Amino acid sequence: MTATACGAGGNRATLVESEEQFQQSLADVLVEETSVTVNVRLAKSLPLPMENDESRPRIDLVVFIINLTSELSLQSAEASLKYLDPGYFLGKVCFMVTNARNASAPAERLDAVRKLAASLHCPLLFAENQTPDGVASATERLLTILKVAAGLVPIATGLYVSNLTRCTLPLDIDQPSFD
Repeated sequence: MTATACGAGGNRATLVESEEQFQQSLADVLVEETSVTVNVRLAKSLPLPMENDESRPRIDLVVFIINLTSELSLQSAEASLKYLDPGYFLGKVCFMVTNARNASAPAERLDAVRKLAASLHCPLLFAENQTPDGVASATERLLTILKVAAGLVPIATGLYVSNLTRCTLPLDIDQPSFD
């Protein structure tokens, strides 16, 4: 799904996820933020519909939310990436993973998301989506990245923060695990 969150002055972010309950919870908490105005647009995949395209506010951040227990969630995010302008990968895209602790989430899927985020030089956030505190914590991290991407933090740019927080892979990521 895609959600568009806006900071003060009409700054926006987009969340992409197919798990509607978590996405809506995250959007609700983002909109409640009082230090900046936040608008959220929800969608299941990209591209966004063409209707109202000319009046659509600019998007400052695109967040792909991937549920690790769902192969479809990862596939949807991968398919949606091709619809983003390459300029978004300069500090205006991040990935958020849910259900990383779930025993039914294959380790290979987490590795695939880590490789995807690392290859695009994007931050990878982990979120607990089962509790209100987990949603609040995820929202706080997203809001921090959104404020920078929207230009609300002096001397910081989305590209700078992306370089500081991007997902990197250890050199042995393709090596078998012995733990």
